Amino acid sequence: MSTALAVFHGAFGRVCLYLMDRGMVPHGHREGHLIFHLQGPPAEMVVNDRAFPMAPGQAVAISPWQTHYFRPLHHNAPTLGLVLYIRPAWFLEASRRATASLSFGRVGIEVTDQVARLVFGTTQSMMDPDKEDPLLEDRICSLTQLAFDQSWQWTGRGDSFTGPMFVKRDYRIRNALRVLQKRVGEALALDAVAREVGLSRPHFYKLFREQIGLTPNLYLNALRMERAIDRLAVSQEAVSDIGFDLGFSSQASFSRFFIANGVVPPSAYRRSIHVSLPQ
Repeated sequence: MSTALAVFHGAFGRVCLYLMDRGMVPHGHREGHLIFHLQGPPAEMVVNDRAFPMAPGQAVAISPWQTHYFRPLHHNAPTLGLVLYIRPAWFLEASRRATASLSFGRVGIEVTDQVARLVFGTTQSMMDPDKEDPLLEDRICSLTQLAFDQSWQWTGRGDSFTGPMFVKRDYRIRNALRVLQKRVGEALALDAVAREVGLSRPHFYKLFREQIGLTPNLYLNALRMERAIDRLAVSQEAVSDIGFDLGFSSQASFSRFFIANGVVPPSAYRRSIHVSLPQ
């Protein structure tokens, strides 16, 4: 069973140490995502239906809202990974590059000596959460910046990259986003959402995927995971109550959802959280 060894929450987002031995379902989230192999057998991250190695010397960079999931290759031992969820707004402020974004140029990242040192330092800090580490946030920023810069090398846009290619969203999709965010805890029928914003079901799904990058189902799952993670981190509410408020009929169904989308059970995730990070 997958295990959370340590989870740090801060202004940057989240950093997690996971022992992973089970696959996940396809999902996405609004954060930029970096995954580094630390120990154990190699595995794969499947990003937009293409497999990338999570192995010694190889890391994976996933842009916000890209569909992805973890796939183990060996089931006799877990893979230890350092997993970063970086808030785009924090990265833009921390990098002091107003023309950048957290959209990566490619998925595969080489773990250079400099990257390896930052990964090792971050992992060491997380394994000793009671010891204050004033350099943790700077280290995370440097690690994200190195991966970001490397991802745009040898690409068509390369150094000329000046930011994301913004898609002008259809007003009906904008309305749908508002409905989903406002009613994330309700038992939503997506066909009804499509009708509410004036689209047929097939046109709604097609337009949503084109403009958001995820299906409506995966986007709604991402909103539920965000809400669940925030409440697990900052409240003492019972796990079952959080699940009920997010539309799940039982704690078991909520736990199955959380494991499939976030590696470990919600109760185990909560026990591993540290939120008092250095500023």
